[in-house]
Amino acid sequence: MSVTPTPDVGPGPASDGRSIGEIVGDVTQDLTTLIRQEIDLAKTELKEEGTKAAKGAGMLGGAGLAGFFAVLFLSTTLMFVLDEFLELWLAALIVTAVWAVATAALAVIGKNKLQASRPQLPQTQETLKEDVRWAKAQKN
Repeated sequence: MSVTPTPDVGPGPASDGRSIGEIVGDVTQDLTTLIRQEIDLAKTELKEEGTKAAKGAGMLGGAGLAGFFAVLFLSTTLMFVLDEFLELWLAALIVTAVWAVATAALAVIGKNKLQASRPQLPQTQETLKEDVRWAKAQKN
């Protein structure tokens, strides 16, 4: 029976001449750099998406203001139409009640939509997956 020598598994130099401490230091430095780059990428993506959202919100704000005036004058018109059949105070009360119901419905729907939203960062997610694969390869 022959005995085959086993390789040293001690704190000696690696095959490229570096010690274990140097290898661990290099991997730690690489991971630190990688994490900083991921954070920078996430910040960049969020800034880009925030800029797009701000522009869209501004346009919607302007449309909302114009729509408000249209609805205000339409409501006033409806109130005067109802005044032909009812007293003015009752016509105003009916129009107000219709808008109160619409407001409540929109508030509930809007709240549900906000709770269901989950912002996505596709590039950051993909590079994080690549980083995990890279770290696993370094371990092997």
